[in-house]
Amino acid sequence: MRRLGLVLLLFVLVLGACNGEESKSQGTTELLEGVPESVQDDVKIAVLRNLASDDHTKQFLDGARKEGESLGFTVDTQIVENNDARFQELVSQIIQQDYDGIIISHGKEDYSYDMIKPAVDKGMKVVLFDTVAEKNGEKLEGVTATFQDDYELAQLSLQEIADLKDEPVNVIKLWFGGLSPLDRREEIYKQFEADGEINTLETIGPTNFQDVQGDIASKVNAILAKYPEGTVDAIWGSWDEMAKGGYKALVDNKRTDIKLISIDVSNQDINLMKEENSQWISTAAVDPALIGQMNMRLMAKKIAGEETPEEYNLEAKLIKQSDLKEDTTMFNLKDIIDGWGVSNDFDEEWMQKLRDKYAD
Repeated sequence: MRRLGLVLLLFVLVLGACNGEESKSQGTTELLEGVPESVQDDVKIAVLRNLASDDHTKQFLDGARKEGESLGFTVDTQIVENNDARFQELVSQIIQQDYDGIIISHGKEDYSYDMIKPAVDKGMKVVLFDTVAEKNGEKLEGVTATFQDDYELAQLSLQEIADLKDEPVNVIKLWFGGLSPLDRREEIYKQFEADGEINTLETIGPTNFQDVQGDIASKVNAILAKYPEGTVDAIWGSWDEMAKGGYKALVDNKRTDIKLISIDVSNQDINLMKEENSQWISTAAVDPALIGQMNMRLMAKKIAGEETPEEYNLEAKLIKQSDLKEDTTMFNLKDIIDGWGVSNDFDEEWMQKLRDKYAD
């Protein structure tokens, strides 16, 4: 009987020691009051972008990473140069790993549903940017799709073109189909065409996605000779990476008679707009860093088990060349564009508690 009591005493001591070690390890991650426990675990998020490694892409990823890390998350980012096969392969690999969530940017509609479904089935949280994941009209439950307000982006930029003169404006259109945001912008373009405000002379899109700027510059160069001075009023760049190629062609051909209006913005765009005698007169845009930030906030709410919308659109702004100052960059656009780069949407009180903790 004494031996049994001694064994029991040793068991209690060992158990207490184990519990002590466990408490010691948990003490390093003491739970914050009022913060969902699930976001205080070791949260790991992957962010994948299926576009070129341009300024816009880097700022999007930076915005997502900074917001996630401010909440104590581990954030891994990956750029895929518009290689759809590689993109799908990477997503599949991530799903098989220990990530809690995945943010996907610019997946194509023809494969995104099937690509993402295994993540949803596994219980991973999913947020999409400029990605439509539907199959036979069916969407994946619990997935939030985010977009820039593409209709407003197109409206703002195309109205700038329409205002160039009272009669139909002759336009070279830089656009390609099959990418959700550009397809949405195309809907508004068609309205301007139908209303007789725009006359499309040429539609040019890239075939080399490893050098979109160079590809578009070569193609615009090749067709400008067809159009004498005064026959083209404007180039519309439905994506700023194409607009930069169009701008280079205008400079190379000394075509000061043609205006350039675009969608999206980067430091490179701003610098080109500020050049002497620049024909790049305006662009409609959303702060790319804010897009990444908002996608991460939505992800955090999903990890926390909180309700999130099925779709979310970020507000578009118009940036005019005439408003730019000598020292204007992406980081101080807020000084000339009211509300630029700022949103309180989905910013919960518990998120600020985490930021305060990890700021120390």
